[in-house]
Amino acid sequence: MSVVKSPLSDQDLKTVGDALQGALVDLVDLSLVAKQVHWNVIGPRFRSVHLQLDEVVTSARVHTDTVAERAAALGVSPDGRSGTVARSSGIDTVPDGWTKDEDAVRILVTALGSVTSRMRERIEATEKPDPVSQGILIDLTADLEKHRWMFQAEHA
Repeated sequence: MSVVKSPLSDQDLKTVGDALQGALVDLVDLSLVAKQVHWNVIGPRFRSVHLQLDEVVTSARVHTDTVAERAAALGVSPDGRSGTVARSSGIDTVPDGWTKDEDAVRILVTALGSVTSRMRERIEATEKPDPVSQGILIDLTADLEKHRWMFQAEHA
């Protein structure tokens, strides 16, 4: 049941809805992974990595809301519940305990690479059915790729 009527055909709505839901799950999990590492990072670069992780969390949360609201605007009920995120995320789990700063950087490079790779697939999938959603995915992917670049530079 949807109370919001989509301007998209049923087939296009399915494609776009799946892309937005996948993006939502990845963004929610990315914010959780970055926050978990943020709380547990240790080492000589603690402060810079700690602050950089918060920037990723902030970006992911802003984009999460944009993606969820776009889905809702199209009549797709966004699902960011913890069970859905745990079941559907493509991001590797984070080890428990303290995380050395160089491991924190590696974890984020890997997580951001995984997310941006899937975002690029979603960009391609939404090109024809909904350029508006595609634009949102393009913008957030650019932002996440910038974060990945910065972590890669940190790791060099």
